[in-house]
Amino acid sequence: MAETTQQTEKAFQKQQGVFIAGHAKSLGKKKGKGKGARFWKNIGLGFRTPKEAIEGNYVDKHCPFTGDISIRGRLIKGVVRSAGKMRRTITIRRDYLHYIPKYNRYEKRHAMYPAHLSPAFRVKEGDSVTIGQCRPISKTVRFNVVEVAGAAAASAPKGVKLFNKF
Repeated sequence: MAETTQQTEKAFQKQQGVFIAGHAKSLGKKKGKGKGARFWKNIGLGFRTPKEAIEGNYVDKHCPFTGDISIRGRLIKGVVRSAGKMRRTITIRRDYLHYIPKYNRYEKRHAMYPAHLSPAFRVKEGDSVTIGQCRPISKTVRFNVVEVAGAAAASAPKGVKLFNKF
């Protein structure tokens, strides 16, 4: 029973829609190959469910793929600026240009977004990610990571500007 899920908290963690002690009924998408059923879902919006969310054994109620969080509202692309300092939370930096009509020019600006990181993803600082808006998870966290694109800064050759318009 307990060996099918990854227990990292003091309280016993289990998925809400999965009955552990017996045969699971066919509710939602539950796959089990001898080790118990696991609930996962497709969040839509053109994002694929990660393989780790389908085959993994973590329990995260704030994960958009295995928890009860729905993605609605804004989708934002940015670069990971802080990872590993907070538990399951990363900080995204989004660079953009702001137009100044008086001078007929643009100025560089940025915004920082704290976002929940599901255990289905492995990211490090400098990776490019897509985050989706969800209900408030904590005082400051209102976004959830839905896709990891890979290293953004590492792929650019030396001497090339890293600031992109979008």
